Amino acid sequence: MYAPERHQQILTRARSEGRVDVTALAGELDVTPETIRRDLTALERHGLVRRVHGGAIPVERLGFEPGLADREGLLSGEKERIAKAALEELPDGGAVILDAGTTTVRLAELLPTDRELTVVTHALPVATVLATRPGTTLHLVGGTVRGRTLAAVGSWALRDLAEIHVDVAFLGANGITADHGVTTPDLAEAAVKRALVTASRRTVVLADHTKVGRVDLARVADLADVDTLITDAAVEPELADEIEAAGTRVVRA
Repeated sequence: MYAPERHQQILTRARSEGRVDVTALAGELDVTPETIRRDLTALERHGLVRRVHGGAIPVERLGFEPGLADREGLLSGEKERIAKAALEELPDGGAVILDAGTTTVRLAELLPTDRELTVVTHALPVATVLATRPGTTLHLVGGTVRGRTLAAVGSWALRDLAEIHVDVAFLGANGITADHGVTTPDLAEAAVKRALVTASRRTVVLADHTKVGRVDLARVADLADVDTLITDAAVEPELADEIEAAGTRVVRA
């Protein structure tokens, strides 16, 4: 059986049963578990399934754009390593922006308390982490809060962001490719992310390997606007190489 045929069978099973298991699929399709894991990674990269422990679930079960509760437990180890690597990009002092997202929340939890740091965010979960953090001056951007991401969007948010300039913006992404740059599913959130990039001297994208090579509906920024991508070690080497060839530094955490 060719890989495309196997991918179709896996996707059909996931959609009909709500979940697929690596071991069971390997037995049924007469291939190794490693082959099934590669198949699931390919399907995830195309936005068709989401990997979970021991298998995968179809995106239809999560909705078009998974909410925070669904995403918090996915790839938690990878997100932890990405957030720790992002600490190297912090200025000694000054101001940074933290975008909405589960990885940026983890970065907020890890921010050092031994230096004065100003943090701007439009994300309620990030603000909750930092509201009482010693040494951190927090500026919360207002706007209409999206229930799916708990991030402020709209004209109020854009107006606030137009009035600031920071050293580094730590940006989340649903997709990033060499050809299409950074993308996300929601148009309003994409507009805010563009404003974050404009307001920063440097932009660092935090994206696990499932986001690399994926393209979503709304364009956020070209790769020319991204200084560094921090991803995890499971990223497809050719995809990372394409991004580096376009001029963006890639860190594999």
